[in-house]
Amino acid sequence: MEHTAPVWQPTAETIRKAQVTAFMHWLARERGLRFADYDALWQWSVTDIDAFWRALWDYFDLRATGTPECALADARMPGATWFPGVRLNYVEQVFRHATDAHPAIVFRNEAGEPRELSWAELQRQVGALAATLRGFGVQPGDRVCAFMPNLPETVVAFLAVASLGAVWSVCSPDMGKVAVVDRFSQIEPKVMIAVDGYRYSGKTHDRRALLGELLDALPSVEKLVLLPAIDPAAPGTAFDNSIDWATATAGEAPLQPEHVPFDHPLWVVYSSGTTGLPKPIVHGQGGVVLEHLKALNLHLDLDAGDRFHWFSATGWMMWNFQVGGLLLGCTICLFDGNPGVPDLNALWRFVGEARVDFFGAGAAFFASCQKAGIEPTEAANLERLRGLGSTGSPLSPETFAWLQDHVRDDLWINPISGGTDLVSAFIGGIPTRPVYPGEMQCRCLGARVEAFDDNARPVIDAVGELVCTAPMPSMPLYFWNDAGNQRYHDSYFDTWPGIWRHGDWLRITPRGGAIIYGRSDATINRHGIRMGTSELYRAVEALPEVLDSLVVDLEYLGKDSYMPLFLVLREGEALTPALVAQIRERIKVALSARHVPNDIFQVPAIPRTQSGKKMELPMKKLLLGQPLEKIANPDTMANPDSLAWFQRFATGYLARQAS
Repeated sequence: MEHTAPVWQPTAETIRKAQVTAFMHWLARERGLRFADYDALWQWSVTDIDAFWRALWDYFDLRATGTPECALADARMPGATWFPGVRLNYVEQVFRHATDAHPAIVFRNEAGEPRELSWAELQRQVGALAATLRGFGVQPGDRVCAFMPNLPETVVAFLAVASLGAVWSVCSPDMGKVAVVDRFSQIEPKVMIAVDGYRYSGKTHDRRALLGELLDALPSVEKLVLLPAIDPAAPGTAFDNSIDWATATAGEAPLQPEHVPFDHPLWVVYSSGTTGLPKPIVHGQGGVVLEHLKALNLHLDLDAGDRFHWFSATGWMMWNFQVGGLLLGCTICLFDGNPGVPDLNALWRFVGEARVDFFGAGAAFFASCQKAGIEPTEAANLERLRGLGSTGSPLSPETFAWLQDHVRDDLWINPISGGTDLVSAFIGGIPTRPVYPGEMQCRCLGARVEAFDDNARPVIDAVGELVCTAPMPSMPLYFWNDAGNQRYHDSYFDTWPGIWRHGDWLRITPRGGAIIYGRSDATINRHGIRMGTSELYRAVEALPEVLDSLVVDLEYLGKDSYMPLFLVLREGEALTPALVAQIRERIKVALSARHVPNDIFQVPAIPRTQSGKKMELPMKKLLLGQPLEKIANPDTMANPDSLAWFQRFATGYLARQAS
């Protein structure tokens, strides 16, 4: 149902003070460009692409070697070329904001341990670690991987790596061996930075044995920097060719950021498709700098001195996005641990104690708070909080209402939607327009996003495929070790040549807002962490009892996320409680706890096409309520009789959802 009444209206003062208003005044003064409203500004940003991104370069006064002659030298997708001839470094953009006026990092963990890192101390540690890495022989283009939780030390490590022009990649230490090796083995890291363990839900998880297994599985790693996160007495020399964190960051060394080309790799992040190993996505230094400045300043309305917290694990791209707050001179506020320990007010208390201006988290967190019936304002002083962000899955209208009623009625709710692929947002908020429940305020500047019907025609007020019809500078440079860019092409451009298909259902409303309805493909998206179904199949089908499997993630706006796993077992085997427990534990260890299915069912057969492909997306559509005849053609199937079981299951599931 369309909501006609906004839940939030910007005041005249809010509009006057908004960062996007300052940008529009600058465009009028410096470029002679005047726009009546945001819609006109957006239209210019996606039609005069070169002028828009050149304007952002000048507006943010990027520090670089060389003067850009143009922003977009080649507009092909894939293969766009941005800002040729200029060299810069992410870390230089960060420390131009160094100040004594406010800290660089504020940190808490679930045990309540408070820490702050000044800009001066952050710069000292980054410089010292960069010198250590340089002493290890790390050069521009070398990969440095990290097995680290959300600690200030992880930010230090990233900045040190980036300052050298080396390539960063991180996995959260709660991930299993298979998931970590599947990622890091593809990029052949030269150095690893790791913790000995982590704490979560009040429990200590020792990861030293697993770390040894990872090092054995990654022969390219020549050196290890070990942070004793759970055992301060643990020697840094516990592994061959290792040193401890304190030694690696001791002393003073001048920070000397290496200027690299605009499209030089900054990091490798991972986003899984439905087949094969996780996609090792490479983003460029310059593209990330420019995109994060735009998104954080103009769309989240952040500026130097603001305090910014987005709850995230290091394996989620929102960790990268939060660190981007340093590019603006924000204080980034980090929380490590379970946001529900000792109760779901824990994160709200941190937001109050850290005096956060903008707080973001996954939509699932806010929905959990709503269902638990907590009262954040009774647990924390949230008077400074002016904006709240959400992503990872759609934020329902009911959760919008709960946030307004139980946090603050004048709170600007700003859901965003993009992904690891872009490491930013296609759709988001803007502080100069009203907020409607269940709806994002706008398509982001520079993002030429449309909803396409089956005939590749843009539609308004109808659900279609989210596409982007023009390049953006933070789109992937390439996938690591992707011969001929084939996998890159197949991931985004195989449906409509030259047009990015993102894999989300989108409706653009007549007033210019946008609603995301969930994934249009079969990828698992659990609490914002996307995982390929193939990774889960590898873990499950290695069990001798399991012959075949199929999993679907039923994430859709207005419905609880639900992920069932369907198994075909060997003749004579039964889905006993012991086998169910074994499967759950196997998935937890190989992938993560968040990817354990809600339910597991034994089925006679998995529907497959004549070419043998599992029919994941058709079964997902069936369970979301689409008629069987519209989503599956028995004549193109290898085993059409398999559909009967899934049809009965879908009927029962949908009836339960409706009741």
